[in-house]
Amino acid sequence: MTLRDTLEPFFNKLPAVASPEKHVHFKDKLWWTLGILLLYFALANVPLFGMSQDSVDLFESYRAFFAGASGTLVLLGIGPIVTASIVLQLLVGADIIKMDLSDPRDQAFFQGAQKFLVFVMIILEALPQLLGGYIQPDPGLASTLGVGLGVITLLLLIQIFIGGTLVLFMDEVVSKWGIGSGVGLFIVAGISQQIVTGIFNWELENGLPVGLIPKWIYIAQNTEMDYLLSGEGVLFMLVSGGILALLSTVVIFLLVVYVESTRIEIPLAHSAVRGARGRFPVKLIYASVLPMILVRALQANIQMIGIILSGRGITFLGEFSGSTPLNGIMYYLSPINSPYDWIPSLVRQSFATYGATAPATWQIALHVLIDATFLIAGGIIFALFWIETTGMGAKQTAQKIFNSGMQIPGFRRNIGSIEKVMQRYIPKVTVIGGAFIGLLTLIASLLGTLGSAGGTGLLLTVSIVYRLYEDIASEQMMEMHPMIRSFFGEQ
Repeated sequence: MTLRDTLEPFFNKLPAVASPEKHVHFKDKLWWTLGILLLYFALANVPLFGMSQDSVDLFESYRAFFAGASGTLVLLGIGPIVTASIVLQLLVGADIIKMDLSDPRDQAFFQGAQKFLVFVMIILEALPQLLGGYIQPDPGLASTLGVGLGVITLLLLIQIFIGGTLVLFMDEVVSKWGIGSGVGLFIVAGISQQIVTGIFNWELENGLPVGLIPKWIYIAQNTEMDYLLSGEGVLFMLVSGGILALLSTVVIFLLVVYVESTRIEIPLAHSAVRGARGRFPVKLIYASVLPMILVRALQANIQMIGIILSGRGITFLGEFSGSTPLNGIMYYLSPINSPYDWIPSLVRQSFATYGATAPATWQIALHVLIDATFLIAGGIIFALFWIETTGMGAKQTAQKIFNSGMQIPGFRRNIGSIEKVMQRYIPKVTVIGGAFIGLLTLIASLLGTLGSAGGTGLLLTVSIVYRLYEDIASEQMMEMHPMIRSFFGEQ
């Protein structure tokens, strides 16, 4: 008996959200989606019972696209789901685990293995933070309850595990009963909240209001016009004043919407119904921007290892101030988030607040180059993995088209002919799209965004919202045309 034969029955017994037995109507899908969104916001406002205020958020820089909320039940957000997906995709991509993801049985095994890995990752991401002293138990509560700090730590671990599990099943509910995916929905919710806060927040930070509008009002009331018209004043308004972040946000929004609408359309005709024609769109961003989450999640996990080692006095990989790397290889592997990470004068200013020596100009340039390589090369690699593991590859797409009764005019009606045409477009477009979205993420990260949502976060939000709009339009079309529903495998 192979390892697979041993694990398959176990994976099949893992708890799962039941799939609908028949087509779920659009209104019902909409209610399920809204219900899960409200539940997510509720969980994001439930604080972890027993956590000390002295706790440090290891993933502070990654909150935007991990869809987590510091100090709450959804502390880990979608981190465990994304990390499990990375591990499994790398194992399958390297042929360490041999699977044919066009085979339904292999697909089911992959999904079962991924779910099991999510449970493992919840523990692996929570334990180092608890045992390393980053998530600290409240000594006052322990004294009041008359128990040791170890009991409070165990209680925190249980809460984090429950929160991580709820996020997993909420994602599954949206995927099966709602519109789009839960992962995308939670990202949009978190980043939209950050952008709104970044526009209207009156709280002070470094002597200025956080929100863009309050900041401009404050600057207009308290800053001399002569200073604002000087070179230093212009740089101040561009960076600290938020103008660069605003322009970046608007440009990235327009670019993503434009690129999402750029596609190659392959003509289709129904083999049995004369005159019934259609088109299969192969978008420039065919794999969506979700592979960017995988790239940033990989960086986040590398950084977490560095932070934990640094906290234990092992600094050969680099030293940290909170979750910010100050030197060593971890500095070069950290993501670029704003102009404060690459404009030399701003980098020196930022490092001065940590009481650390700022890197030289060539080190800053190398940091940018490594992050660019991570984003562009990682975007290509994970995009290729993504289309294979989500059934969007040439072979799986050809099978869907064939099963729906459609064919490509001028070619024989068999799976091989359709696959040959799909193979001509899908892999190439996936590579180009993965590289382009990586480059776009880099530009957005260099310029910064409103609400410190980050280039990756903003890119994900705009793309996910656009695709959600398309999914809603598709759902409404399937409600009107049952034949279209059969193409997507709906009953």
